[in-house]
Amino acid sequence: MIKAQKGTKDILPAEVDNWHKMEEAALDVFSKANFREIRTPIFEATELFARGVGDSTDIVNKEMYTFEKSERSLTLRPENTAGVVRAYIENGFSRLPQPVKLWYKGPMFRYERPQAGRQRQFHQVGVEMFGVYEASADAECINLAVKYLNALGLNDLEIELNSLGCKDCRDKYRTAIKEVLKNELPELCDDCKYRYEKNPLRILDCKNESCKKIFEKKEIQEVIYSDYICDECKSHFEELKGYLHVLKIPYKINKLLVRGLDYYNRTVFEIKSNNLGSQNAVCGGGRYDSLVETLGGAPTPAVGWAMGMERLNSLIPPVVQKNIDAFVISENMAEALKLTQELRDKGKSVEFDYGARKFKKQLDKAAKTANYAYILLEDELKNNTVTVKNLLTSEQKTLRRSEI
Repeated sequence: MIKAQKGTKDILPAEVDNWHKMEEAALDVFSKANFREIRTPIFEATELFARGVGDSTDIVNKEMYTFEKSERSLTLRPENTAGVVRAYIENGFSRLPQPVKLWYKGPMFRYERPQAGRQRQFHQVGVEMFGVYEASADAECINLAVKYLNALGLNDLEIELNSLGCKDCRDKYRTAIKEVLKNELPELCDDCKYRYEKNPLRILDCKNESCKKIFEKKEIQEVIYSDYICDECKSHFEELKGYLHVLKIPYKINKLLVRGLDYYNRTVFEIKSNNLGSQNAVCGGGRYDSLVETLGGAPTPAVGWAMGMERLNSLIPPVVQKNIDAFVISENMAEALKLTQELRDKGKSVEFDYGARKFKKQLDKAAKTANYAYILLEDELKNNTVTVKNLLTSEQKTLRRSEI
């Protein structure tokens, strides 16, 4: 028997109502904020992710599904921000009135060890906002994430916030981190040794327990918690905190929060749910003012976030499956088909018995799946009537076909 591949999962009919709920809530919440949906291809040029996501990230180094076709290197998208930025540039969105506000949903692909809420084919919902340098855009995106989670019934949330500063700030901080960790380099894990050369800030995101203990040393803590960002970046961050206060969105500052992608600057944030275990982040995002330019566009400020839909699905209660409106019972298949279609044309959800089995078996099936039974036996067909039975109360009436 051929089975689903490791790290992939069928979304079965009994589960799909929850996915509809997540998708419909996204359309409702984001549309109210004038975000428009965009759908980008599932595969892109490999270079897009190498340049956009960053070659120091685990995603590019270890996790991408890349294949050659007609001497071109293509990659199944591991995330969607780079693809949305490519579409923004390619379709001339910079010529539109700014800001351009977009949202997306769909499958992503990363070759990593499957775990709870994380698969090799997984789904994300996210937003991207282009054209606004001010912190009001950051506040808008964070507020939108909170409202979306609230719409799904998730209210026990914790927001962590940090500012990485601009490129100059980051360069100074990177230099300081490298200097204080220089003597610790032999004790760091292999990933951190690589990050030390390529992107030292990502060391702070390491989940290795031995590395975490090194970061707890006093002299390293002093550098991590030093006030390295410039006055302009500091002002931007203070404005954001003020807007979140106005919106009554509580948060806490986490100086170790750097996010796993190279393109972030200034604001980074995560939203966590206290109903998950150690892997409790449901949303991650931030500002990426240099990414559009890196991928060939004009300098354009941007901010956004993404959520893993599998994790969301594990948190929201299952949607109770509803009965269909009606079940047509008849041993005359042609008449059953005809009445079923008449009722569907009137907007009702209707089923019938494809095998034209005996009356009792059809009624038993109807009682399990529908609110009403529409009965067409010999007497009803002879008199041009239909017997309608309420399967919840057992009441029934015989009506003329024109009355049903």
